[in-house]
Amino acid sequence: MHAQALVCDAQQQFSLADVFLPEPDADSLVVRTLCSGVSIGTEFALIRNKISWGPYPLCTGYQAVGVVESAGRSVEGFRPGDKVYYRDNQKFQLTDGTAVSAVSGTHASHAVISLKTTGGVAKLPAGVDDDAASLFVMPAVGLWGVDMSNPRLGETVLVYGAGLIGLGVVAACARRGCRVIAVDLDDRRLALAEKLGADHVLNSRTQDVQAEVLKLAPQLPDTVFEATGIPACLDSAIALCRKGGKFIWQGNYGKDPVALHFLPPHGKQLQMFFPCDDGLAPCRRAVLKNMAAGALDWAATITHRIPAAASAAFYDRINRGQASDVLGAVIRWCE
Repeated sequence: MHAQALVCDAQQQFSLADVFLPEPDADSLVVRTLCSGVSIGTEFALIRNKISWGPYPLCTGYQAVGVVESAGRSVEGFRPGDKVYYRDNQKFQLTDGTAVSAVSGTHASHAVISLKTTGGVAKLPAGVDDDAASLFVMPAVGLWGVDMSNPRLGETVLVYGAGLIGLGVVAACARRGCRVIAVDLDDRRLALAEKLGADHVLNSRTQDVQAEVLKLAPQLPDTVFEATGIPACLDSAIALCRKGGKFIWQGNYGKDPVALHFLPPHGKQLQMFFPCDDGLAPCRRAVLKNMAAGALDWAATITHRIPAAASAAFYDRINRGQASDVLGAVIRWCE
C-alpha cells in the first residue's frame, strides 16, 4: 500500500518520500497516522549512527497516534475508526524498491502494525490530547526507571537533565511524594520541571550545583537519575548521590564504551539501575491514564508542531545543531 514517510539516507539527508508498505496480514492493523512524536535523543543517535537498529535508509520515530483504517480477520478488540497509540511500523520500500529500515518507522502517513510485536498498539483513552499522546514514550521511559528503582515517599530525588525523559522522571517522582531537585542548563526546561512537580531547580550553567544541593540535602540525595544520556555527565551526577544511595542510568549512552571514575560510586556503595525501553504496556497505560485524568500536563512540554510537509527541513535543522529551542516536537500528518 502507498504511503509517505520521513526518510534519512546514509549521508543524513532527509526527505518526505513516497513509499510502499507491506500488505497487512490477518494479525495486523492498518492505521492512518494523525501525529507522531519526535525523540531527539534516540532518533538522532540512530541518524548519526551512535546506535544502530538497521541499515540506511532509515525511517525513525517510535511513538504516534492514529486512526484504525482496517483490521485483519484474526484481530480482536479493534475496529475501523478506533483512535490508537502505537510504537511500530513494518519495514517498507521506496518506490524504486530500496528497502527502508523502520526503526521503528512511525514517522509515516500510515502504519501496518502486527499485534504480535512488543512495540504494540492500544486504544487511546478518551480526553487525551492527540499531540501530547504522541509523545507518550518519554514519560513512560521515565516512569519505568522510577518504578525499577522505587524512590519512596519523602525521599530526596535529584534528576540530572530535564529533557523529556528527565521531565517524565520529575513528574513520576513528584506523584510518589518525593522531594525532587531538577538540574539542567536551560531555564525554560527548569520552569517546566517546576510545573511538573519539582520542588527545587538548579541551573548548572549559572550555579554551583554541588554547593546548592548540599544546602538542600546535607547528606546528598537518596536517589539520582542521570537523564542526559551524555557520558561526560556521569561523574558529576554520581557525585551528587549519598552513600548507600541509588543511581539510575536513565539515558541511552550509545554503543561505545563509557568511562567513569570507579572510586566515588565504589566508596559510596551505590546501587545502580539500568532501565531499558519504556516498561512496555503497563507504563504506557499509566502515563496515558495520567494524561487523561489531568495529572500529567504533557502538552506543556510541546514547543513545536510541524506539518509533515515541513518535517524533512525540520529534521535537517535539528541535525545541524540549529534547534536549541526544540523540546517536545510533533509531526502532524493530516495538515
